[in-house]
Amino acid sequence: MSGGGGGKLTEIDHVGIAVRDLDAVIDWYKQMFGAEVAHRERIESDGVDEALIKVADSYIQLLTPYTDTSPLAKYMEKNGEGVHHVGYRVADCAEVLDHIKAEGARVVDEHPRTGSRGTTVAFLHPKTAFGTLIELVQE
Repeated sequence: MSGGGGGKLTEIDHVGIAVRDLDAVIDWYKQMFGAEVAHRERIESDGVDEALIKVADSYIQLLTPYTDTSPLAKYMEKNGEGVHHVGYRVADCAEVLDHIKAEGARVVDEHPRTGSRGTTVAFLHPKTAFGTLIELVQE
């Protein structure tokens, strides 16, 4: 189920949600929707713990900072809990990132890096994308 007219974006990989209490939110999703965690990981490079809940071919990515120096901790100080970013699947993260930079877009990551589940990821700055933090995800 891909190639729905999104050009370089092949699917929505996940919606990242910033939370204060990961276990409480996991329990809430289970109670409300019968949802189970498909993957859980500590992402040391970002200072966050994540839990992924599978929804069809995509995920809800629940994120909580485990250190006060995490970019997510700083984000949550200002904005609180809620939707943090949208992750879009791409066939080639480096190629899409190069294209975006060539078009003059502002990026968070100058080069792709390793993300959760062994993916390759890169972030675009929200000031480039009309207030939305965008993550490119290559599986």
